[in-house]
Amino acid sequence: MGKLAIKQAIERVNQEGAKAFVPYIMAGDPSIDELKQQLFFLQESGATVIELGIPFSDPAADGPVIQEAGKRALKSGASLSKILDALTSIKDQLTVPIVLMTYINPLYKYGLSKVFYEIEDAGVSGLIIPDLPYEQNALVQPFISKTDLALIQLVTLTSPEERIKTLAEVSEGFLYAVSVTGITGERANISEKLESFISRLKSYSSVPVLAGFGISTPEQVKEVSSYGDGVIVGSKIVDLQFKNQQSDIKNLIHAAVK
Repeated sequence: MGKLAIKQAIERVNQEGAKAFVPYIMAGDPSIDELKQQLFFLQESGATVIELGIPFSDPAADGPVIQEAGKRALKSGASLSKILDALTSIKDQLTVPIVLMTYINPLYKYGLSKVFYEIEDAGVSGLIIPDLPYEQNALVQPFISKTDLALIQLVTLTSPEERIKTLAEVSEGFLYAVSVTGITGERANISEKLESFISRLKSYSSVPVLAGFGISTPEQVKEVSSYGDGVIVGSKIVDLQFKNQQSDIKNLIHAAVK
């Protein structure tokens, strides 16, 4: 679909008076065989974009729920190659843009000279690489620039103003506002600084601004999505999927998009 598909999907929802909802799931949890059905379920439930995690043995930004999901996926034999094969087999049936969340190591291991082409061929629209600082983008830019993949930037509450401005200006697809300080996982309270933070990001960014990390209830989805263009929910979705609580996943999505 390409990088423009992400921005357009979010803007379409916003134009309808709703907010974007991006669920995160771990590819291969509990098995690659179930990935297709998981993606179709999220698509049918109203997800705007789907963020798909690539399991990695040393995840720096992930909290305990997503770490455990990654361990289950690796144990089931999931790999970037198998995940791309699964996506390729259903790409013509997916109407929701897919964004891969992966660390730099699996990309290196696969081969930087070919991995981005194969990710694009699998129907993926964008990438989040949390352990690749903007200053190190030159590692992937020569390769990713030859594709139509969006490289989505994460920006944190503690980032200096000049860095915030730079990241907002270069992010493609959407800008990922990290709504907590620390790793992923459920939080009881949303930072009181978040509303003004997202407002600043929107003043700099030419792409939609979505907030993620620490959002776990329909009430938090409504509150946080009201500040910007939508939300990303990971740990809670992963937990509910593991417990087979599909109706609760739908409730979270509908808190934003209905």
